[in-house]
Amino acid sequence: MNTRGAFLLVVASLLVLVLAVFVGPTAIAPGAVWQALTDGSAPSAAVVRDLRVPRALLAFLVGGSLAVTGVALQALVRNPLAEPYLLGLSGGAGLAAVLAIASHAVFPLAIPGAAFLGAIAAVVIVYRIASVSGRPLDPTVLLLAGVVVSAFTGAIMTSVLVLSDAAELRSAINWMLGSFNTAAWRGLGLFAVYAIIPLGLLWYSARPLDLLALGDEPATHLGTDVRRTRRLVYVAASLLTAASVAVAGIIGFVGLVVPHVIRRLGVPLHRALIPVAFLAGGGFLVACDTIARTIAAPIELPVGAVTAIVGVPVFAALLRRRVAT
Repeated sequence: MNTRGAFLLVVASLLVLVLAVFVGPTAIAPGAVWQALTDGSAPSAAVVRDLRVPRALLAFLVGGSLAVTGVALQALVRNPLAEPYLLGLSGGAGLAAVLAIASHAVFPLAIPGAAFLGAIAAVVIVYRIASVSGRPLDPTVLLLAGVVVSAFTGAIMTSVLVLSDAAELRSAINWMLGSFNTAAWRGLGLFAVYAIIPLGLLWYSARPLDLLALGDEPATHLGTDVRRTRRLVYVAASLLTAASVAVAGIIGFVGLVVPHVIRRLGVPLHRALIPVAFLAGGGFLVACDTIARTIAAPIELPVGAVTAIVGVPVFAALLRRRVAT
């Protein structure tokens, strides 16, 4: 294990989290930012305390959650290309959110609530399809079921967008590409409390996930209940992804790229891989969100577009190096 590399990556992630509070489209001197953090009556306190801090923390928690989910799903299906949105979750959440936007839902938490319910519905459908074969959560069938659900929901979503007016279309596309511009302390608190249990379950499953990498039969002989482990990991990862989509929209590549980077540093065992991936994923998404809200200020780019722009070259380089070796 490359302890030094993992340590530097964790430190860099925490440093990015701190810098995100000091950097923004509105120029605020570092001294004024520090004053705002320590004094609630300071002129910049509202911007720093009510906008930048909760946004940075929410991006960190969502990024960490997506990275951990990617780690778990890659071990679950024994496929290094697996990531949170491959199993139909984004399709279900996106379709439900787009329907909420198109129907002019105005009650509080309408879009996040619809996205969460849509993701859960997609989870159930994928699980039922994958169970038809008589081998619940068979890796190959699970991936194919996710692709089928994603294609179906994507087709309906496109039809709804075509029939929507310009304002609805813009809102739907902005949400589908991910954003933290509505981050607030209340949403941050709800997500943090909610995420504790799924994250805890995935960390609890670290040892069984190590054994699953050896194959079903070796894992069973070594004392792992393969079916129970797959079901537990799938449900926990799905719930965590559903919540992430609900609060931030569809953000890709975090759960795909970060686990590969961590493994390249020589962190193979999930007991260490999961917490390191959480911190690295959080830092990565905070950095992307900071770029999204500052690079074209006052216009804010969708954070999902930034993660794709950054993530695709990184993943391509990692994949090429993996093939070469």
